[in-house]
Amino acid sequence: MRVKSKSGRVFELPTAKEESAIRAGVAADPDTYELTDTEFRQLKRMGRPPAATTKERVTMRLSRDVVGRFRATGPGWQTRIDAALKEWLETHH
Repeated sequence: MRVKSKSGRVFELPTAKEESAIRAGVAADPDTYELTDTEFRQLKRMGRPPAATTKERVTMRLSRDVVGRFRATGPGWQTRIDAALKEWLETHH
């Protein structure tokens, strides 16, 4: 069976026969085991931790030269645009 992820990637899930063979292989391997439901719930979440202050996703059009100059400063350029806008708000309230 094929399933599609949120990102659009398509995955082929194992058949019942393949899943049975996988489980048998896990059970036969002394160095691994399947987690119980309780153990699975106790796993630490991976990825970016929830932010204390969330940001709002917006779409806006900026001139190419502005975007180009900020992008040229490297990773974090969008955060620097946010900081520049905050600074402008402080001086133009």
